[in-house]
Amino acid sequence: MSAEPAPSRLVVRSPANGEVVGEVPISTSDEVRAAVARARAAQGAWAARPIRERMGVLLKVRELLLGDLDKIVALSARENGKPRHEGLLHEGFAPLELLTYFGTEAERILEPQPIPLRLLKHRASYIHYVPRGVVAIIAPWNFPHHLAFGGAAMALVAGNAVVIKPSEFTPLITQHVRELYVKAGVPPECIEVVYGHGDTGATLIDSGVDMVEFTGSVATGKKVAAMCGERLIPCVLELGGKAPALVLDDADQERALHATLWGGFANAGQVCASIERLLVHQKVYDSFVPRLVERVKALRMGDASASAEVDIGPLVNQRQLEIVERLVDDAVRKGATVACGGKRVDGPGYFFEPTVLLDVTTEMDIVNRETFGPVVPVMKMPGEAEMVAEANRSHLGLLAYVFTRDGERGRRVAEQIRCGTVMVNDVIASAAMAETPWGGLKQSGLGHTHSDDGLRHMCEARHVNYDLLPWLKKELWWYPYNEKDVGMLRRMMNLLYGRGLNRFR
Repeated sequence: MSAEPAPSRLVVRSPANGEVVGEVPISTSDEVRAAVARARAAQGAWAARPIRERMGVLLKVRELLLGDLDKIVALSARENGKPRHEGLLHEGFAPLELLTYFGTEAERILEPQPIPLRLLKHRASYIHYVPRGVVAIIAPWNFPHHLAFGGAAMALVAGNAVVIKPSEFTPLITQHVRELYVKAGVPPECIEVVYGHGDTGATLIDSGVDMVEFTGSVATGKKVAAMCGERLIPCVLELGGKAPALVLDDADQERALHATLWGGFANAGQVCASIERLLVHQKVYDSFVPRLVERVKALRMGDASASAEVDIGPLVNQRQLEIVERLVDDAVRKGATVACGGKRVDGPGYFFEPTVLLDVTTEMDIVNRETFGPVVPVMKMPGEAEMVAEANRSHLGLLAYVFTRDGERGRRVAEQIRCGTVMVNDVIASAAMAETPWGGLKQSGLGHTHSDDGLRHMCEARHVNYDLLPWLKKELWWYPYNEKDVGMLRRMMNLLYGRGLNRFR
């Protein structure tokens, strides 16, 4: 009996109601390699354009994106299940801010950087930034527009060409990303899109690209890092998170409640920066937690493509629904109390009730593994030191949050937490601050996106050292060696690093 042929198309279904939203062809291995080849052939001419011209293209994209917001919101609701409010924020506002920042600041960021030389004053050095070539962007399903859009913006303004591989669950909105860039003036060959599953991403990495930007799970990120290591190409990995939120005893409880509600349940908890461990000081636990539970109970679930009066959409697929269900069941078996929610919703779509778990312990998977669902486990903590220790216990370190009325205390606690970003009295919002770095420590990833350094990382940093006194015929350390020069070198070293001039440095 012959095996069934592999499907040739990705059929996209709404996670809220199961209806077919659209479909795209799966790219073959040859098509992936051809896309990279086209991008490479076109990249040189794009890089040769003045940077101000490339910046102008980003600002033109911003203009087009602003005019297409309704389309983006509708598509993200249908393809991703995202509430309309979040469609505007996640897939509209964040890319608009990123386009604005790099569309106005890229020239400053990428201008040559002089290096003051301490000793050889007759020479000078600088770093200049040269685009890497072809950048592969492997984008996730939870922020399909924002993350594909942002990576492309940074790579393109730096002078690279881009090949994007979107998630197999959200390929349609990536088509829109490409359409806007091409319409704004990016050569079509400089922004290619390929479609498929994990094997398509692996083929893309193997096709001769010069850099990889990957957002996804820790397990897949390790495979991407291994492939990049074998090929000696740089990669930026934004992987999982298990963000703790520390509600200290002097927190503004009303602000902390609002923040916890949004930080734990936005995008149905499918955010790498979601609050996945709520650490509440024992002095405020009894006043804080019941109020949180009541507000969680009031959240409205539904199909965002049918109504704007929806707070919580579905999980992305059956597999993610089963993961969340399994983690909650494990916690309950080990002694956790379900304060609200706790189960999947009957009917169409991959809905799981917004859930608060109490009496959780570190033996439970819900506290140790990334949940990526609408579940907030709560831990009562005896003091600040224990809260910091629990925050740092995780193998993940993307974001963390601290709530306190004392700004100095908030910064002191934040500086003790080993995460890529710690926010005081806010949640998630730094993802839209294009000038700040976004990336994790420990197993949450390598490198970072956004920020001036993130843009520079899209380039090769090349050092140039040149002479200020071109009439010099010979340096002291050149051939031929002789006794006189040896003595002179020895005296010079004594002067510089012994009791001579060094005492004044």
